[in-house]
Order: sequence, then structure tokens, then C-alpha cells
Amino acid sequence: MAAASSSDYNGCGAESNEANSKWLDAHYDPMANIHTFSACLALADLHGDGEYKDRIDPLTLKEMLESIRETAEEPLSVQSLRFLQLELSEMEAFVNQHKSNSIKRQMSLPSVPVFLEVSGQFDVEFRLAAACRNGNIYILRRDSKHPKYCIELSAQPVGLIRVHKVLVVGSTQDSLHGFTHKGKKLWTVQMPAAILTMNLLEQHSRGLQAVMTGLANGEVRIYRDKALLNVIHTPDAVTSLCFGRYGREDNTLIMTTRGGGLIIKILKRTAVFVEGGSEVGPPPAQAMKLNVPRKTRLYVDQTLREREAGTAMHRAFQTDLYLLRLRAARAYLQALESSLSPMSATAREPLKLHAVVSIWVQGLGPTFKLTLHLQNTSTARPVLGLLVCCLYNEALYSLPRAFFKVPLLVPGLNYPLETFVESLSNKGISDIIKVLVLREGQSAPLLSAHVNMPGSEGLAAA
Repeated sequence: MAAASSSDYNGCGAESNEANSKWLDAHYDPMANIHTFSACLALADLHGDGEYKDRIDPLTLKEMLESIRETAEEPLSVQSLRFLQLELSEMEAFVNQHKSNSIKRQMSLPSVPVFLEVSGQFDVEFRLAAACRNGNIYILRRDSKHPKYCIELSAQPVGLIRVHKVLVVGSTQDSLHGFTHKGKKLWTVQMPAAILTMNLLEQHSRGLQAVMTGLANGEVRIYRDKALLNVIHTPDAVTSLCFGRYGREDNTLIMTTRGGGLIIKILKRTAVFVEGGSEVGPPPAQAMKLNVPRKTRLYVDQTLREREAGTAMHRAFQTDLYLLRLRAARAYLQALESSLSPMSATAREPLKLHAVVSIWVQGLGPTFKLTLHLQNTSTARPVLGLLVCCLYNEALYSLPRAFFKVPLLVPGLNYPLETFVESLSNKGISDIIKVLVLREGQSAPLLSAHVNMPGSEGLAAA
């Protein structure tokens, strides 16, 4: 069958034709009727003779993939396995070693794993990363029965690949994330479409390891960390990817599409992946040298001083930082104990209070209207039995409603509660009015707010 042409992205923001592409179109069969995913796609020496064929034979790959369907149940993964002829002495040493060191490893996870990534040697040191159905990635080590680190994702994982020492995770939020083996996030790249499959591209001749992602818009993107290296456009969305030696070619890309098609591409021997493109990476201006002025005598003296007294300066900074944290914690604790915060700190009374003062002129003298916005921040439980109390200086203000009941608060709605404040001073003196939200039968307030009243200009002018 004739090879189908597809466009290729050169990593510099523009598409190129097949002559400038990094890939050769070796085979394309849209009617192959192969429906699989990356975990069930592998390249292997089926004849066991250690020799690869002189030509690429897509029918052999198709027979291998079709044989998966003849199993008793639907397979979850496939991997190549080859047995070598061992000498008798090697076999005895192998058996004796495993008799003395046989340990049954049982590692428990909080959820069902869907993707596994293992690095290291079993008898020496290894790490196991498991992406589970609860949206978390758990990292275990050789000497641990329970996860040592946990990576909490904001969406479900769709792929897990290890590139050198970085765990690359694809999520249902159309994004790639890079994490260390201790769970620290390194970078995030947003994809233009949903991620359908992921796999590793390893080019041994150039020491390159990258991540291949098949997207729902018919693109196969290749990333090294967060840098985009190449984009392959396919006639249909790719659902499985496999890169490795096939036939006599070391760098062959096998892809199956959503419609059951089979695509085989060969990486050119002269192809070099170069980081580029306008989507990711630092701007070109970042590589420009800055016109840094010459070091002055004051700068040199200050540098010498910091070098000599560096330890004392660091200790003084740490002391001030600890004192600042202590004062902030004490102020926060005092605000919680005295209910000075406009938001409730307990889950039993999820409330939020906001007070607004507006001037409303009535008759000959100024009258202030005090509006209290009370909101129930609970998701489903209404709040009933609340009271509002206003504490003020009776020589300066008069409130007709200084104490009143609050109606039932429906979750999520904002309730404006209004009362009028009349200023009694003709000297323009202002004061603070304390607003307390109480629960019937309790003396301690749930919320409190301090309202800075404006000065009364009407009585002062009269």
C-alpha cells in the first residue's frame, strides 16, 4: 500500500513538506483494523534468532497485534521477553542467590493503580511510581511497604512516563506536568487538545529521551521537558505509540489510530531535534547580554563586609523572621479568640460579614445608614437563630435598631441587613461602632466587625 504523506513541524513555528521533514513515511494502512493502546504495543524479535529482517514487514507487526485478541481476556499490557541459554554454573549460582535473598515484596496503595513506572534494580535500589484512580501518584522505594511521597493531581492521569529523573504525567485537563521523584513540580505545559496516549522516545545514538503525546486533534507532539521538539500531523487521532528498533531501522515510530489504522514512520539518520517554537521556552531577549555597569568601590566594600559577617547577618535575619512569624501567629490567635475576624473560623458556623456605611440625609440633621452583608458560606446547611448587636458610644450616636434578629440564612445568598445611625455631636467627632453576630444562648460572638463612622458635617455647620 502506498505511503500516505503527512506534514511535519520543524520546531521553529512553521510546517514543512516531506523533503524537510524529520520522518520518512514507511507504511500507512487505514483499514488495518487494529484497535489498541500504547501499553499493548511492543517491538520484539519474534523468531528469536537475534537477526532483524532486511525489510520492514508491516504484516508481521499486524499478526503480532492481532494475536493479542485471541487471549482469554482483554490484555492490559504486553512486553517482549527473551530467554538465553545459561551455563550450568551460572544456573546454580542464580538459584543459590535467589534462595538466600528471596523476599516477597508487598506494597499497599490507597487506590487501584492504572499506570506504573519503575526505575532501578530490584536487588539494589528501585523506585516505583504508581498513578492511581483517585487522581494521585504514589512513589515507593525498595525498603518501604507504604508510599513515601504522594503527588496530588488536579485531574485524572492519562499517562505516566519517566524521562531520566523526571516523571512526566499527562492529565485530563489537557496538560503535561513534570515532577521529581520526591513529588516537586518542575513545569507544566498546556496542550491544544485532549491527550489520548503517551510513550517514551529514546534515540540511543544521540542520547535523547523525550515524551511522545498523541492528541485528539490528530497531532503527535514530542517534548523534551517543556520544550517542543517536533509535531507530526496524522490523518486520524493516534491512540497508541511505540518507538524502537523495527527491521533494520533503529528509530522507527509505530502508531495506531482511533479508526484502526496503522502508521509506520522512520526517523531520518540526519534528523536532529532542536528546541524551538514560540509556544514554550524563554523569550529570545532572555539570551541577550545586559549592559552591566562596572563594580564601584562601594559595591566591593559591601561585598567584603557581607563575606566577613555573613554568618552574623544570616542569624540576625533568621531571628527577625522568627519574631515576625511569632507576632503574626499571636495576632491571628487573638483575632480568633475575640472573633475579630469577618469570617467564621469554625466549620459549624460558616459565616461571612461585611459592613458598609452610606450617608443618607433626612430632614435637618444627617442620618447614616449602616448596611451589614451577612452570608452563609456553607454548601448545603442553612443557619438559623442568629442575632446582631451594635455597641456604640451613646453620647455620639443613636441607633433605633441596635439589637435585632437575623432571618434564616440560605447557603450562598447575601443578606443585606440595614439600620440607621443618627449622629448626636455637633463638633464633627466620629467613633467606631462594633457589630457583633451572636448565637442565641451563647455569650461569645461568632463574628465581629469594627465600623469607622464618618464625621457628621451637617450638625457642625448648623
